[in-house]
Amino acid sequence: MPLPAEIGTDSAPSIFERLESEVRSYSRGWPTVFDQAHGAMLRDVEGTSYIDFFSGAGALNYGHNDPVILDAIRDYLAGGRIVHSLDMSTTAKAEFLERFWEVVLAPRALDYKVQFPGPTGTNAVEAALKLARKVTGREQVVSFTNAFHGMTLGSLAVTGNSMKRSGAGVPLAHSTALPYCSFLDEEVDSIDILRSLVAGSGSGLDLPAAVIVETVQGEGGVNVASGRWLRRLADVCTEHDMLLIVDDIQMGCGRTGPFFSFEEAGVRPDIVTLAKSLSGSGLPLAVTLIRRDLDVWSPGEHNGTFRGNNLGFVGATAALSYWEDDTLVRSTQAAGAVVEQALRAMADEVSDALPAVEVSVRGKGLIWGLAIDAAGLAEQVCQAAFDRHLLVETSGPDADVVKVMPPLTVSVDDELRPGLDALAGAVHDVLSEQPTARALARR
Repeated sequence: MPLPAEIGTDSAPSIFERLESEVRSYSRGWPTVFDQAHGAMLRDVEGTSYIDFFSGAGALNYGHNDPVILDAIRDYLAGGRIVHSLDMSTTAKAEFLERFWEVVLAPRALDYKVQFPGPTGTNAVEAALKLARKVTGREQVVSFTNAFHGMTLGSLAVTGNSMKRSGAGVPLAHSTALPYCSFLDEEVDSIDILRSLVAGSGSGLDLPAAVIVETVQGEGGVNVASGRWLRRLADVCTEHDMLLIVDDIQMGCGRTGPFFSFEEAGVRPDIVTLAKSLSGSGLPLAVTLIRRDLDVWSPGEHNGTFRGNNLGFVGATAALSYWEDDTLVRSTQAAGAVVEQALRAMADEVSDALPAVEVSVRGKGLIWGLAIDAAGLAEQVCQAAFDRHLLVETSGPDADVVKVMPPLTVSVDDELRPGLDALAGAVHDVLSEQPTARALARR
C-alpha cells in the first residue's frame, strides 16, 4: 500500500510517528523534516535554515557535504567501482591505508595495525575488548564513571549511564567502573585508587585485561581528563601489564585539536578506536588500531559483513588532506577560544540570574559544555535554541550540560558567531521564564 505524501505538510511527523519505532530521539527535540545541508548549515523542507552545533554527534567534523570529500565519492561511484567488499582487497582500501600511514601514523611514530571490525563505533570497541581479553587471558576491564562506549552488550558493560545500561536486559559483567578524573574531588586522584586496587591482594579486583578511557567524555557531560591524569593512568597500565584502550570515536579526527585526542598528553595507547568522522562524510566507517605485537587474531576470528565500506575508504582518504599540515589544528583551537569566551559570558548570566545554581564551562578544541546544575534547565536551553534555528544537544547523565560541537570547518563569522548569538539568546529566553533560584536549584 503506498504511503501518503506527508512530507512538508502540517502532518509531516505523522509518517514517522506511524511507522518509525518509539526509540527515535533527536526527531522529538527537533520536530522538522530536514532535506539539505552544507557546511554547518541544515535546511528543512519548508526552507528554514538551521546552524548545526551537533555535527552528527561528532560524525561530521568536516561539516555537511564537504566538496572535496563529496567529489571524491561521486567520482568513485561514477566509475562503477567496488562499493561492498567485506575484507577483500580493493584499490579504495589500499589507498586509504597508504594515506593513513603517510599522513597520520608515520609522522606520530605510531606503528599500529589497522583492523576494520564493522561500520560503527561500538563495533570498534567490541573488537578492542575482545582482543584485549584474548591477548592477556584475563576477563576484567576497568572503565570510568560517566563513560560512554556504545550500545552493544560489551560496550554497554563499560558504559556508565544507567539508562543506557538498563536497556541491555541482561547482567553486564566483567567490568569495573572507577572514578574518572575529578569525578570525586579535585584533591582526590582516582589513579591512586586504581593503583591500590590492582596491587592489593585483598582488593577483590582481579587483575584487569585492560583499561578503556575517553580523554574527553562527550556523552558523559564534556568531562576533560588532565594530561597528568592520563599519563599516570598509562603508567599504571604499563606497571601491571594491562592494555590501555583509548576510545577516540567522538574525540578523534581532530575534535580536540590534534588528530588523536591523546597526543597532547603524550600517552601511547595499546589500542585505539576510531569511527564517526573517520569517513569524512557521515558514511559508516570504523577502525580498531592495534599495537603491532598485539595483532594475534586468527583469520576470520572477528569479522562483520560491512567492514569493507569502500565509499567510507574513499571519503576518509580525501579527508586526510586536512591533515597534511597544522592548518586545521590551529583553526580548531582559535574557534574553540571563541566558543569558550561566549560560553563563559552565558555562564555569568546564569550565575547572576540564579546565584544558587552551580554553572560551569568545560571543554577543549571544538567540544565544549555549559553545565547548569538545575533540573531541566539545559534541556530548556536546547529547545529554545532550536526555536532560534540552532541545533544543540544536552549531554551528561542528568542531561544538564549544553553540548557545543560545531564542525571543525565552521566559518567563524558566518556560522560560529551567529550560532553562539542564538545560543546566548536561548539562555536569556529561558532565564527570563524561570521561577526563583530557590525553586530551581537541585536539592
